[in-house]
Parts: sequence; structure tokens; C-alpha cells
Amino acid sequence: MGRLVDDLIRNGYLRTNNVIDAFLAIPREEFVQNDLKKNADSNIALPIGHGQTISQPMVVAFMLELLDVQKGQHILDVGSGSGWTTALLANIVGKNGKVIAIEILKDLFEKGKYNVEKLDFIKNGIVDFYCQSAENGFEKNAPYDRILVSASANKIPDSFKQQLAIGGKMVLPINDEIWFVEKRTENDFEIKKFPGFVFVPFVKNS
Repeated sequence: MGRLVDDLIRNGYLRTNNVIDAFLAIPREEFVQNDLKKNADSNIALPIGHGQTISQPMVVAFMLELLDVQKGQHILDVGSGSGWTTALLANIVGKNGKVIAIEILKDLFEKGKYNVEKLDFIKNGIVDFYCQSAENGFEKNAPYDRILVSASANKIPDSFKQQLAIGGKMVLPINDEIWFVEKRTENDFEIKKFPGFVFVPFVKNS
């Protein structure tokens, strides 16, 4: 993982200490299929089953740097898949933070939860997993300081806008772009768009 992290730093995708530290502390190989572990340090997306992928490290680094997660924050991780992004977020928020991981596909939910359990984030109360659709967000634990979405939609779900705290930030794929969204007031959102990305589609029903 060190070589991959060095490459991501050199190419400008990893910039801040908390994200770099998380990439070093959370080995991607623990979140890929056994037959693909030899490719875990490669800067490519890898299949995790059910037509889903563990995202390309470059893309995850880019999204996490945009998201600007801080210690102690409350995070919603939509489409948690293999659990890699969940674990990275948990490492950043630390013992006083909270990550709510949502995965609609039961098999991936179980695998992702198992992967994150090995790192004690669930036992220590930092991460909670839920197997359900995230189409309506997760109101029970709202508002969130940050929302990360790892599957592409056609527009920002209204529920995500509502459940983001004022001053909060959201990063999500919309079609072939990554959007950065900051909630200034209840109805005022700053949006920046970054084209040229490909994601699996947002799954509404399993």
C-alpha cells in the first residue's frame, strides 16, 4: 500500500495528513476478493460481486479530499460495498466520531460489515451498518456533517440535502461527474462539478 500511497501523493490526489494516514492504516487488500488481492495495490477499480466494485484508489482519494472529513464528525456513507470507504472514514473521525454505513445488497452488506468488524470500528461504537435502501437517506441519525455516496445518480436526492447539516459537505457522483456540495443555509447549496468519472449506478431496490 505504501507504493500506491506514494503514487497518489506524487500525483496530487492525496494531500492532507488525515486522509494519507487513513490510506496507510487501512489496507485495501483486506476489502477485495481473495483471488484479486494481488491487485489490491493497483490503481484500478476491482469487482466485489453483484455488478459492484471497490472504487479506484485515485477516485476514493479525490472524493475524501473534497469531503474534508474531520475528527469527531458524524458521517453517512452511502453504498458502503466492501467497507473500504467506511473504514477509511472511521479512521479519520476517530473514537468520538460516527459513521453510518448503508448498503442495500445483503451479500455486500454482510461482507462489508465483516471486513470492518476486523478493525474493531464496530465494537468500539464508531461504525453502524444498515442493510437497506439509501434512497431516502437515513433520517434516524441526521443531520450529518458529511455525506459520501459511492454510486451514481441522476440528481441529488432531496433527502440527502435535508439530512446534511448546515455547513456540512457532501460528495457524490452525478452521472459521469463528481459533485461537491456544501450546505450554506437550509435552501442554499454551493455545488462544484468535476467531470470525467465512471461509477456503478445507484441501486434503489435489491
